[in-house]
Amino acid sequence: MGIDHSRAPVLEAMRKHKAEGLLSFLPPGHKQGRGVDPRVLAVMGEDVFASDIIMMNGLDDRVMSGGVLSEAEELMADAVDADHAFFSTCGSSLSVKTCVITVAGPGQRMLVSRNAHKSVIAALILAGVEPVWVHPRWDERWQLAHPPGPQDVAAAADRAPDAAGMLLVTPTDYGTCAGIAEIADLCHERGMPLVVDEAWGAHLPFHPGLPSWAMDAGADLCVTSVHKMGCGLEQSSVYHLRGDRVDKDVLTARADLLDTTSPSCLVYAALDGWRRQMAEHGERLLDSAIGLAAGVRARLAGIGGVRVMDRDDLVGPDRADDLDPLKIVIDLDELGISGYAANGWLREHQLVEVGLSDHRRIAAQITVADTRATGDRLVEAVAALVEHRADLPPAKRVDLPAPGELELEQAVPPRRRSSAAPSTCPPPRPSAGSPPRRSAPTRPACPRSPPAR
Repeated sequence: MGIDHSRAPVLEAMRKHKAEGLLSFLPPGHKQGRGVDPRVLAVMGEDVFASDIIMMNGLDDRVMSGGVLSEAEELMADAVDADHAFFSTCGSSLSVKTCVITVAGPGQRMLVSRNAHKSVIAALILAGVEPVWVHPRWDERWQLAHPPGPQDVAAAADRAPDAAGMLLVTPTDYGTCAGIAEIADLCHERGMPLVVDEAWGAHLPFHPGLPSWAMDAGADLCVTSVHKMGCGLEQSSVYHLRGDRVDKDVLTARADLLDTTSPSCLVYAALDGWRRQMAEHGERLLDSAIGLAAGVRARLAGIGGVRVMDRDDLVGPDRADDLDPLKIVIDLDELGISGYAANGWLREHQLVEVGLSDHRRIAAQITVADTRATGDRLVEAVAALVEHRADLPPAKRVDLPAPGELELEQAVPPRRRSSAAPSTCPPPRPSAGSPPRRSAPTRPACPRSPPAR
């Protein structure tokens, strides 16, 4: 009998708890909103606090025997074709840290995309791992970086045959994607698990017309931020495991080490409900979003001075391998204004917020929450921006050197304060072939390598 994706265990437990009328003498101290200042309730609403229920001795019993969270995670794993899923209420920043300290430990090396989020750098510091940087593909014409290609990974792996694993960042905030399958094969041939920071790709498993998602492409661990392109609350993240190259028990232990002991059931409930929605209706909803995004792209492209970047601009040899059509990247170089200035103007004068902005671009994301009306607002706002471009300061011309000209030599690993205190850690172990499974790193922490302050 198949798994019933109409169920939502966290939401069901929340409904049951409310219906039973339980009187709480344990956290949270607001007691389902009874103690909250009415001025707070007037802004946030009573339902937020009424649904803020502790997990242990609340939504579940003292020993969590009801399996509320574990059942929700099993349903999530099944929905995205992973072996295991782990909910996180601390965002993908913590999920990335959990995955990194599972795969590699003090004194070991790990291949890492150079265009990594700050959480990856923090993970390297916490784990005492030495990164072997894998360079992204630089597009000199458009002055932006795409995820590394297989040849870049191979070159880094040749420099570090003893690497414990790799962390790949894809998609980027521009929506450009790596060829995960080929990179996964390359890593596995060398005995390395592949971790994918796919924070911008939580929606990818649910529609065949979107770029391949990491689990389907052979990755071993994948981190997603459901609050970014899905319908989770802020801080909602899920990381997924497939196969046996990464030890599930070690991953669980590392998660327990870093996770909060007071998780927000609001975040869990939203994750649970989003999984149900996507398992039941995801392809239809994403069909609509993809169609809407295509229409918005076409209308924006008709505005003089605006270039909507498409596959011809971003995908191809020495560029990205694929593109998420729900990310609309708008180049403003012809208008002579920066993305930073445009971002501020749109918010102040059009009440429209866009996400990414750089020295020449802005980007807007379309999700299943968007409608024809919101698409119209975006198009009208950009048209107004073009009409008022003279009101914005002209962009300063940025002469960007090639990345190799900017990159500094890594003199010491991220965890070590300076070269003045030499490491007493033993050198990394040589590669011993291609082990089918990775266990917990056994190397002790280096006493001369304190965490950065």
